[in-house]
Amino acid sequence: MTELIPAPRALTAAPGEVRLTARSRLHAGPGAEGAERWLRTALGQATGLPLREGREPDGTDGIALRVDGRLGPEAYRLVSDARGVLVEGGDAAGVFWGAQTLRQLLGPDAHRRAPVRRDRTWAVPHLTIEDAPRFRWRGLMLDVARHFMPKDGVLRYLDLMAAHKLNVFHFHLTDDQGWRVEIRRHPRLTEVGAWRARTKFGHRASPLWDEKPHGGHYTQDDIREIVAYAAERHITVVPEIDVPGHSQAAIAAYPELGNTDVIDTTALSVWDTWGVNPNVLAPTDNTLRFYEEVFEEVLDLFPSEFVHIGGDECPKEQWRSSPAVQARIAELGLADEDALQSWFVRHFDTWLSARGRRLIGWDEILEGGLADGAAVSSWRGYAGGTAAARAGHDVVMCPEQHVYLDHRQDGGPDEPVPIGWVRTLEDVYRFEPVPPELTPAQAAHVIGTQANVWTEAMEDTARVDYQVFPRLAAFAEVAWSALPAPAERDFADFERRTVAHCARLDALGVAYRPPGGPRPWQRRPGVLGRPIEGPPPHR
Repeated sequence: MTELIPAPRALTAAPGEVRLTARSRLHAGPGAEGAERWLRTALGQATGLPLREGREPDGTDGIALRVDGRLGPEAYRLVSDARGVLVEGGDAAGVFWGAQTLRQLLGPDAHRRAPVRRDRTWAVPHLTIEDAPRFRWRGLMLDVARHFMPKDGVLRYLDLMAAHKLNVFHFHLTDDQGWRVEIRRHPRLTEVGAWRARTKFGHRASPLWDEKPHGGHYTQDDIREIVAYAAERHITVVPEIDVPGHSQAAIAAYPELGNTDVIDTTALSVWDTWGVNPNVLAPTDNTLRFYEEVFEEVLDLFPSEFVHIGGDECPKEQWRSSPAVQARIAELGLADEDALQSWFVRHFDTWLSARGRRLIGWDEILEGGLADGAAVSSWRGYAGGTAAARAGHDVVMCPEQHVYLDHRQDGGPDEPVPIGWVRTLEDVYRFEPVPPELTPAQAAHVIGTQANVWTEAMEDTARVDYQVFPRLAAFAEVAWSALPAPAERDFADFERRTVAHCARLDALGVAYRPPGGPRPWQRRPGVLGRPIEGPPPHR
């Protein structure tokens, strides 16, 4: 089976195959031990074969893994011939991505957690694959603030990312509707901020409510486990702590963080609906110190180079109405409230830089200028990312018009919650992360791309699966493979490979939307089934 996703750069087939049996051995050279552990576990569970440690293939049926630095970062070469199977990577990550390709070559059942047929033959066709990624940031952002995903679900999504050669997990941990990470110096962030009394059901225009309390959070040991699990799969976890907007859950827990001279912040609870919230952080020294203490614990948990601070959708009404904020603007010599937000962002830019980290935020953080090392997640189309790249800032392209996977997948009435713009599998496949107007030097600042999964209308993991797959497979190919220009891409071939890939998703237990049409859903006509054009109920 060679219906690989993402497509490799070069594949040369040959007659014959390598058959794996109970006597097959698995050998790892220096630097490839992590891929060996993963592959022995994954294939051992699926095939029932012991894959004992052994020497390199010697003309029998073994598998060898080794690092060859001449191949380059994350690149790999896979050779299956009469000597066995050899996976070489330019580094440990490259070996791991080659091992993922090897699993795909063994067929859908190689993705299961236990054998389904004890008598089946496991074979790798004779071939040579040469492969390497296009981008170094191949990301998935998961919003666990709007609807909490328990730890096991997060670990499962890391496995699904690895299966698609994605390597950055952007973890959206805080928002108006929930605070999901334990901060020991400020326990009320999870004691209060992690729970809301009820939840809007569907789009914000829906009159329906789920009246049950909703919430949950990850302990610091949970986070350490998630980060370690990701690292074993060569995935970097980038945490997001949203400031100064999207902060009502934090203000509900600690009312002094809000604009107390404008509203009674003690009356606020964790927000139970969707949209842009007017309750934002007060730009006080107390707020700055509080969030510095939050980030100190976050940095201890997450070793990533980048830390995401949000920085988007910060309404200024409370700041305009607040005598304390207006005095702060005058004290700092700032022009207006927009400049105040830039000052807030720059404070944490400087703070993170002093600790060897790099700030990244949504493209609103460009307003007012950034420090040299800061990077931008361009979500409001290409304009923010283009401006950032031209100014010399690194950019992750994630425009909502193309790679927001909460947007509906079909223009008909059958989508469960038909919000946003229609973005089909083909639309995602034809997404191009690098704007054509950039010069080569500017384009080099587009370090990658990311698909975003906002969960207002995704109340459980099955709904997340339905929105994300198989479109994430199309996105993964865009992020990894050296594809031609969008109009020249062979979508028919990708669609053919997607049919085969869905058998792998079945084996992995993914509740995907079939490429040819939706699964049956019980709909509420006139409420959840009414298409709502335009952006989704968040950023």
